Amino acid sequence: MTSALISAADLSDHLGETGLKIVDASWHLDGRDARADFAEGHIPGAVFLDLDAVSDPDSPLPHTLPSPASFAASAGVLGLSDRDRIVVYDTAGLFSAARVWWVLKIMGARDVRVLDGGLPSWTALGLPLEEGVPGRPSFEVFSPRFDAAAVADLDQVSAALGGETQVVDARGAARFRGETAEPRPGVRSGHMPGALNLPYAALLNPDGTMKRGEALHAAFTDAGIDLDRPVITTCGSGVTAAILTLGLHELGRPSSLYDGSWSEWGSHPDTVVLTG
Repeated sequence: MTSALISAADLSDHLGETGLKIVDASWHLDGRDARADFAEGHIPGAVFLDLDAVSDPDSPLPHTLPSPASFAASAGVLGLSDRDRIVVYDTAGLFSAARVWWVLKIMGARDVRVLDGGLPSWTALGLPLEEGVPGRPSFEVFSPRFDAAAVADLDQVSAALGGETQVVDARGAARFRGETAEPRPGVRSGHMPGALNLPYAALLNPDGTMKRGEALHAAFTDAGIDLDRPVITTCGSGVTAAILTLGLHELGRPSSLYDGSWSEWGSHPDTVVLTG
């Protein structure tokens, strides 16, 4: 299995190579525009991908998957081809980059990785940054090949709960237990019956890089997850669930991701929500 992670030092060694594309996929839960951070300083040659702008414009849910054709058009405008070597990062360390890695991967990108530790790992090594907003890149053709098996919907999650497939929630423990209000209006607090809780931060080291090997394995098993059984990952809106999906990939375990996540489940009139 090829790791989906790349270190800042390794990326620096390949900077400027033909076919290497770098994507700043920063996104903030509090609604701040990450474009300002990008303009202030980004990895040389990077393009900025707005997670919301490449999502389904007709969905009432936040940043859900667009059609493959729509995503391919957006990727092409950013100069991304499905044949490129693509490295995705964010300014937090490891947060929204995992979601964009997952989207690119299931849409057909052949070689896409996440910068381990994100921009902080890059700057910690004293590596260079570019300022300003670069010009529009040359259009590339992104030929989508959608992997539907990697995406779970509400019906599939409902059927999985309490069965062989484990539903694993990446939200913090207080949100999972319903002790704090959800950040989105109209979404109830709590969790799905039978879901397991593994806050995404448990997969990360203090420097924002992902745990490896036995430490990563233990993060899952300590949360009661059987890595020999199927897993559906979920979270608030499908962003941090992708961190769990990335961690499972690093352990050689396939999974699917509930795209609607708690934004859908917690606001749906017919779903059961538990607290405690």
